Amino acid sequence: MGNERKVTVGKTWKKKFFIAFAAGFLALGGLISVFGFTGTALAVPLGGIGDFYVKFDKLEGKGFKLLPHIGETGNSDAEPMIRNKIDNVTINNLHIFKDIKLPTGQWIRIHIEANGPTKISGLIQDARLIDADLSFDNLAIKEQNTEDFTKNWTQNAKTITIKDATLVTDYLFQSAVSLADTKIYIEKIDEPKRTEL
Repeated sequence: MGNERKVTVGKTWKKKFFIAFAAGFLALGGLISVFGFTGTALAVPLGGIGDFYVKFDKLEGKGFKLLPHIGETGNSDAEPMIRNKIDNVTINNLHIFKDIKLPTGQWIRIHIEANGPTKISGLIQDARLIDADLSFDNLAIKEQNTEDFTKNWTQNAKTITIKDATLVTDYLFQSAVSLADTKIYIEKIDEPKRTEL
């Protein structure tokens, strides 16, 4: 009995634990505040935190405008992107996820899924990749002679329909958004999803 040894099986560094815990909940809180639960979130931007993925079966929008843009990502202050602006949007089967590395080195993926219709007004999105089937009504392309490339050309349409979409984006803004039948959850992953351009 006098030769008892204390063996440490595991050790939790309180500071690292609370940093990881806070980082996960801040990221989750940011995504939740953007997309709301079953109510409506108003005028909420999300950007500058790296890639997040947006998938859906179908989007129908009115008042569409596309223009070139230089935007901030989680890894860069200035990356070329496509800025989409749509006045009113209805999305079927929206799925958004974001991969986050915790201070411990572990990766997690935060999911937001809306099985019912998602309605958005005043949508602005900066996308680095759009993989989808697109169709437009009354599409017009306009060019201007200016040194500011963001104003050199614009593309406008009365309506837009996007099907079977995957978008990689670094900035989202909605004047108002409401989701029906929403599920939010976190999973552990081995490594983040990589974007292939």
